[in-house]
Amino acid sequence: MDFNLKKLTSDAGVFFTRAVQFTEEKLGSAEKTELDAHLENLIARADCTKNWTEKIFRQTEVLLQPNPSARIEEFFYEKLDKKIPSRTTNGELLGQYMLDAAKDFGPGTPYGSTLITVGEYQSRLGGAEREFLQTSAINFLTPLRNFLEGDWRTISKERRLLENRRLDLDICKARVKKAKQAEAKAAAEPDFQETRPRNYVLSASASAVRRPQTETHAEQELRVAQTEFDRQAEVTRLLLEGISSTHVNHLRCLHEFVEAQATYYAQCHQYMQELQKELSRYPNSFASNANPSTSATCPSPVSSATLPGVSPPCLASTSTPGIAREPSGPLKIQDVQQPSTGHRKAKVLYDYDAHDTSELSLLADELITVYTVPGMDPDWLVGERGNQKGKVPVTYLELLS
Repeated sequence: MDFNLKKLTSDAGVFFTRAVQFTEEKLGSAEKTELDAHLENLIARADCTKNWTEKIFRQTEVLLQPNPSARIEEFFYEKLDKKIPSRTTNGELLGQYMLDAAKDFGPGTPYGSTLITVGEYQSRLGGAEREFLQTSAINFLTPLRNFLEGDWRTISKERRLLENRRLDLDICKARVKKAKQAEAKAAAEPDFQETRPRNYVLSASASAVRRPQTETHAEQELRVAQTEFDRQAEVTRLLLEGISSTHVNHLRCLHEFVEAQATYYAQCHQYMQELQKELSRYPNSFASNANPSTSATCPSPVSSATLPGVSPPCLASTSTPGIAREPSGPLKIQDVQQPSTGHRKAKVLYDYDAHDTSELSLLADELITVYTVPGMDPDWLVGERGNQKGKVPVTYLELLS
């Protein structure tokens, strides 16, 4: 490795000069060449684009891969220019665990067969997630990364060159200004050549000749510095104006990212609907492990849609020997008459869809009149709303005093 002492000394001198110049500019004691307003606006817009692109890129990485260790591993693979190894998604791993558990529990048992069905759909969900991650990384993350690591680095490099050209221009302006001040000072001094020795007169004449030459050289350096500054400003301006095309490109990538999200969530919704249909084909499998004297009826999941995050309770009833369970057989609800006493108002807590003509559909937050009849299941009441009448589940109601 060659060690150039002269170059090192020169670089140290330039660094020191730049530091002094920046300090004087901050203190207002040195002249600073201002960029034109259009270029300043382009620089501000570029900085804003870089900052928000970086934030969106980082947060999208967190969204697609919440595990920081996995993100660091992928980062090193990219820097080493190696292919990132395939990683099993959580859905695929859960599905595999369910399939393995079904083998131990017995595929022929209700629990084992259900595990197989759910495990297969979990694997499908994991596969959809894998496809979504790959599509998003290619169509959205990669363009953002290319901008930050490619275009922005080029822009930053040219901006640093522009700043150096500006500092050189300011130094040349200061030199010209100093030379003119020296000339003006020399012109203002009185002429004592008649009373001075001849040698001093000759020396003074030579100095007077050198002053215009120094001023001419400084002005020539100023013209060169101004030309280089203008050329670099034009190059930087062209690069910064390319930010508009970057926005157009990122807009297209954003549309593709949203499309990938919509496709992924639509696939997940479809798989879950299919899984619900598969599980609904075997309703008796839930009762095989339950107490024969106890049964549970859960309403359709759609009936709780108006209360996000709140699941309506299941309707559990205990059958007594000799007394038939009321909801299981059709009740001639029209024959039931409202008693003169014992009826009260009730507020509906959840939506409820009637399963047959003997039941009354409910809407959340409405008020109805309820009462009981002899021999009726204690988990059910008779509800009336205007001319409509039918059985309603107690767990969906808040009885008012």
